[in-house]
Order: sequence, then structure tokens, then C-alpha cells
Amino acid sequence: MLKSKNIKFLVVHCSDTENNKILNARNIHEMHLGFGWDGIGYHKVICRSGKIENGRPEYWIGAHVKSKNEISLGVCLIGRDKFTQKQFISLERVLKKWKLFYPKAKIIGHKDIGETKKTCPNFDVISWCKNKNL
Repeated sequence: MLKSKNIKFLVVHCSDTENNKILNARNIHEMHLGFGWDGIGYHKVICRSGKIENGRPEYWIGAHVKSKNEISLGVCLIGRDKFTQKQFISLERVLKKWKLFYPKAKIIGHKDIGETKKTCPNFDVISWCKNKNL
């Protein structure tokens, strides 16, 4: 079980799927089951429309960051590198809410956490957060 006192990172991901492909949390769940996982690895998914969908409950350890799942929550933007304005508005909403519950947690992109060669989420989350005062 994920303990809220242990949350040190709020990690932003992308689905690394075609930017124009319309997917949702259920599609990601099915994709992750296909990887042999226990289902969707993210706690939140933000659709191209900006709709925020639930993934794993926040008390359930995620499957989104190697060796950091027990100390992080993950949110995934659908797409690869051209996210919609509505997605960014929703991302800000999710992160602001999480920061209320986990004020000491650092917001980072998957690529920033280390132990990966991925470029996910394909934008500079740390700079974006500074511009948003997150």
C-alpha cells in the first residue's frame, strides 16, 4: 500500500502514442495488461480533450517509475509531444490538488527521475511548473 507520508515525487508522463490518437484510461489499462502488469500503472490520465480520468487509486503503488513507485504518484498525458491546451490546464489542476495533499513532493517529468533513457513526457516539466508557480 502506498503511504501518503512517503510521497516524494509527482511524476508527469506521456502515453508515447500518436498525438492525434484518442485514448483514455481504459485503453492505457488494456495496454499495460498486455505488458503483463496488474493493470494501469498511472494514478491519473489526462485525455486529449482535457478530461481527467482515474487510473490506480492513490493508495495503490503505481507502476510508472522504476524503483520509485513506492514514493511517487504518476499522471499521464495522452499523446507523444504535442499536448492540447486543455490537457495542460487539467495537468495544472491535478498537480495543484496533489500538492495540497503532498506539499513536500517534487513535481518532475519521468525523464528527470533518473534510471531511464526515456524522454517522457517530451517537455520540460520543471520549467513549466516554475512558470505556473507550482
